[in-house]
Amino acid sequence: QVQLVESGGGLVQAGGSLRLSCAASGRTFSNPGIGWFRQGPGKEREFVAAITWNGGTTYYADSVKGRFTISRDNAKNVVYLQMNSLKPEDTAVYYCAGVTWGGALIRPEGYDYWGQGTQVTVSS
Repeated sequence: QVQLVESGGGLVQAGGSLRLSCAASGRTFSNPGIGWFRQGPGKEREFVAAITWNGGTTYYADSVKGRFTISRDNAKNVVYLQMNSLKPEDTAVYYCAGVTWGGALIRPEGYDYWGQGTQVTVSS
């Protein structure tokens, strides 16, 4: 089993940047595909970005395309989410999730394990 821990959240002003990290421990990390999801106050969990096991393919939600970048460093067992030009509507708890077979999935139902989340708050 793989354990995921998110970090890097915090409070930032609109227009600012944050970089979230998703650190994996446990079984071999080079295989899992990783996705980022978020859940804002009173909202359902929504897809943000995903990356395949080798970083060869990435997907983004339309709402973050051009502002967020997902990347991974398998040597360090970490996946990053660089968030630029942040908006108040980006405020949410951000979760990373792993899929064992290495794909990049948009739907949360396909993921095998989840981190505990990190809070991102963007002030106007």
